[in-house]
Amino acid sequence: MKAVILAGGKGTRLTPYTKVLPKPLMPVGDMPILEILMRQLKREGVDEVILTVGHMAGLLRAFFNDGEQIGLRIRYSYEDHPLGTAGPLALVDGLDDTFIVTNGDVLTNLRVSEMIKFHKEQQAAATIAMHHRKVRIDLGVILCNGGPEVVGYIEKPTYDYAVSMGIYVFEPRVLSYIPPGEYLDFPNLVHKLLGAREKVVGYSFNGYWQDLGRQDDYEQANIDFEQMRSEFLPEE
Repeated sequence: MKAVILAGGKGTRLTPYTKVLPKPLMPVGDMPILEILMRQLKREGVDEVILTVGHMAGLLRAFFNDGEQIGLRIRYSYEDHPLGTAGPLALVDGLDDTFIVTNGDVLTNLRVSEMIKFHKEQQAAATIAMHHRKVRIDLGVILCNGGPEVVGYIEKPTYDYAVSMGIYVFEPRVLSYIPPGEYLDFPNLVHKLLGAREKVVGYSFNGYWQDLGRQDDYEQANIDFEQMRSEFLPEE
């Protein structure tokens, strides 16, 4: 089984740390977040990982090499210019069976093998891992009728959203919707798939998930990893 890990971003929201390290090499506990992710994927049956790299690609390659120390085959796909989150997939060879795509900065205890089973049961072209997040607005929200007339007032409401976890399962035919060498993000790819009447489903996950995009999220992830290490890396 193959997994594509997106590791080419600049991680600007984690500045100044990412001035000297690519975000996937940011340490969580005693190892980079990307190493935690790859060890989890190996446990779930993945034997080959393709890292899509750009920013500070040399550091990533120097650290992971061919993956022998983790027990995986690792190869690298280079993008000469930014291609978005979905665009780099068009450069990857050999994705001829169901495959996984994930961001390289996600801390979660999701079991990818269970997500793949769900994907196949649904006979979907694409499956998106979803997590429910509550967003609190610390202001009074005013509802208008399209003009100046107020029709409602909600004091500090909380909204519940299903958000993407940055983890996907794709069938190879999805690649035909990604033009080689062109910039494309995942929301645009999903719209393309829906427009072509391809089946796209969401896999709801209620366990632990943290995106390491912001400094406070990164700090919280380190605390949680130390407290829940056996849930993230049970084979240790």
